[in-house]
Formats: sequence, C-alpha cells, structure tokens
Amino acid sequence: MRKRRATLFIVALAAVAAAAPGFASRVAAARGAQPAETPRQIIDITAERFAFTPSEVKVKAGTALEIRLRSDDTAHGFHIVGTDVDIELPKRGRGVATVMFTPKAGRYTFECSRLCGAGHEFMRGVIVASE
Repeated sequence: MRKRRATLFIVALAAVAAAAPGFASRVAAARGAQPAETPRQIIDITAERFAFTPSEVKVKAGTALEIRLRSDDTAHGFHIVGTDVDIELPKRGRGVATVMFTPKAGRYTFECSRLCGAGHEFMRGVIVASE
C-alpha cells in the first residue's frame, strides 16, 4: 500500500509539472541550477606591434566568448595557453579571425603564436574569468 501511494504521488507531481508553465525552470532555479541558455559576449581584440589591445579581458565565468581578432600590421597568431584555441590572424585589411571560448573561473594567458618580429615574446594578454 505504501509503495502504491509513493507511485501515485510521483505521477501526480509529474502531472502538475507538465500543466504549470515554467514549473520546471522555477524548480531548477530553486535548486541553484544554471539557466539552459549560456550568456554570450563579443570581444574585439586588435594585434599590432607586439601587443594585443585590449590586453586584459574581464568576464563572468561560464560566459561564451566570441573573440573577434584583427591585425593592424602583419600576420599574427592567437593562442590561449592550456587550451586548444590557436588560430592565425590575417594581415591588415585581409579580414577578421573569430574563435569561441567559454572560460571557467580563472586566469587564461593568451599569446601570439606566430613569429611576428623582434618583440614577439612580449605579445601577451590575459582573460580573467570570475565567479
């Protein structure tokens, strides 16, 4: 008898959830679950003369970043250390390179991954993702 009541309760609860619009999302929110849709942000970064501008990007952890990169001089690379993000930026006037990256909380160093001149080793920046 007790097992049957538990089964009926679960069936009744499922019926209420199906009938009440937004019920499942309110339950998920009450439990601290993240919304189904990931927040997005577009970041424009320019590479020129051994620097990225901006060289520091601050975002909320879990935000899907669309990073749009362009060069104002020669061809450069863009690599986020510790990840598989590594693309080549075309020379000035030849287009924009785009990459997607969703950081967890932490600091992510990015650097030029294509030898671009005497100051190449100083060409770095950071993405800071906070909770």
